[in-house]
Amino acid sequence: MEIRPARHATQEGHPLHGIKVIDFGQYIAAPAATAVLAELGAEVVKVEPLYGDQARRIGPFGDAMIRAYNRGKRSLAIDLRDERGRRLALQLTADADVVVQNMRPGAMERLGLGPEAVRAVNPRAIYASVTGFGMHGPSRNRAGLDIAAQAESGIMSVTGEADGGPLRVGLPVVDASTASSLAQAILAALFRRERTGEGAEIEISLLEVAIHLQAANWEEYLGTGREPRRMGNGQPTVAPAADVIRTVDGHIVLSAYTDEHWGTLCRLIDRTDLLTDSRFDSNPARVRNRSTLLQILSDALSTMSTESCVKWLSDNGIVVGAVRGYAQVLESGDVHATGIFRTDAREDGGGKEYVGLPYSIGGLPRSVSDPAPELGEHSGAVLRDAGVDSAEIDALIDAGIVAQPDAVREAAV
Repeated sequence: MEIRPARHATQEGHPLHGIKVIDFGQYIAAPAATAVLAELGAEVVKVEPLYGDQARRIGPFGDAMIRAYNRGKRSLAIDLRDERGRRLALQLTADADVVVQNMRPGAMERLGLGPEAVRAVNPRAIYASVTGFGMHGPSRNRAGLDIAAQAESGIMSVTGEADGGPLRVGLPVVDASTASSLAQAILAALFRRERTGEGAEIEISLLEVAIHLQAANWEEYLGTGREPRRMGNGQPTVAPAADVIRTVDGHIVLSAYTDEHWGTLCRLIDRTDLLTDSRFDSNPARVRNRSTLLQILSDALSTMSTESCVKWLSDNGIVVGAVRGYAQVLESGDVHATGIFRTDAREDGGGKEYVGLPYSIGGLPRSVSDPAPELGEHSGAVLRDAGVDSAEIDALIDAGIVAQPDAVREAAV
């Protein structure tokens, strides 16, 4: 059988062109990190169980995870419970620059694919492991997902209304932040390897990242011993700051707590009397009387539209933002100007929009990713590139050790 070459959007000229990454990750934290590397030009092989990344089987949001965090990758579906599958996977890592996994501690070692095994065949490899709670503490064997890290790091304790219960952040913020931190660590390790020739082992946990996200809160707590508390919108020690104000057609969020900005805001709403009102003449006083302050600001701004409010206040130096839903975000001229929404490269020309990297590098074009692969879409091509001949690939597929979509096999014959 002739193996059809895998499509892969060219990344030549991009920073990581020529870097090979083997991604054993599932869900978000690990795959999203390697998605960054792919968009920077690396070749990323997504190694999946025969049934696929678990995100493929949990409904629409799981499908969205696959599309969001696996663009530009090639998918190899292989049975790592079989000795032949494990040997092939280790063979793939032999010339890899980076190996990433987020199984529970010890799982990759039991498969013969842990950092020592990989570094034995490839001393220059950078081996990155993502866990929920770290690899050395009492919870090292617990399953770790974003929500558990939000709960156990303190994030949920400071999120929500003052008189309500704890709330999670409305997106998998710890998973996404872990991916960004992991990509940063991998890039640093690659840079170090260029200087020293040495590989590295990276460990990162959702718990650590969730705590790191709250560094300022933690510094305040460590310095004062005072627990941060839920308070809804608004910052705890200054006002108005991150406070939400109703407009005639929606909401804005504004901050005007410095003496200069507070004075400007009072003049704009024709309430200079507030500058000498003992309830509002200092930040501590405004914090104590925040509810009354917000009512005054709402009365002053509630007859204006959100967009006119934003323009008026921002033109006068006040920090302000419109609270937008997703449909409104897509219509924003500022968002369009960033180019963060891009159209992927599809063979049929019917490209779909996706979210790209949130930065550009001067002199380099922004890459355009292929769509996320089907499960096992590139199994044959990946194995062929690793030196496995066509007859053995056929035998592996027929034995159920490797999976490839029927449509791909038929097109390759």
